[in-house]
Amino acid sequence: MTQTNGWSANGPERTELRICVVGDELVAGVGDARGLGWTGRVLARTRFDGTTLLMTLPIPREPSTALGERWQAETARRFSPEPTVDNRLVVALGRHDLDTGLSLARSRLNLANVLDVAEQQRTPAFVVGPPPGSPEENGRLGELSAAYADVAGRRRVPYVDTFSPLVGHEQWLADLASAGTGLPGQAGYGLIAWLVLHTGWHSWLGLPDPTV
Repeated sequence: MTQTNGWSANGPERTELRICVVGDELVAGVGDARGLGWTGRVLARTRFDGTTLLMTLPIPREPSTALGERWQAETARRFSPEPTVDNRLVVALGRHDLDTGLSLARSRLNLANVLDVAEQQRTPAFVVGPPPGSPEENGRLGELSAAYADVAGRRRVPYVDTFSPLVGHEQWLADLASAGTGLPGQAGYGLIAWLVLHTGWHSWLGLPDPTV
């Protein structure tokens, strides 16, 4: 996705913004009839100057271990060393650590490694946590989200908790029930996008908050 208007937060020397979003099928917007997912909705509500590329790099049903093994190689091919380019990383974490039986300690370590390497590379990071799923897995998902939040918080990296606000949200629950696939539809992705936009997204990019 490319956008070419409205962003000038850090001065005229930065003329291009590249955001790579790594994650699972939710990053691709699977289940959204409009094909936007939450990433497309967030981009549509964000105004930049210069050229902006938001690049989604999803792998379906990917746990955090596999994400940690691939993200550097995939983003390196899309980021630029040019001083006029601002490279940024969004880590969008899913629920598939539960499917593979990873311990919370291992999930924490996987995210910590990603954020620590991004810091070493001077690549600002932003983390989006896993949203709620089926009732039988939500207890463990809540623990996983809290663990990810703690890892990000210790590193002062913005973390979007999508679990707590949505686990009892009527519109989210209705959207999941309607789809019958365990994935959100248009309404659900809209709710995730709203949470991202209202949890530090603009300040992370150095942009004025349009809601203020």
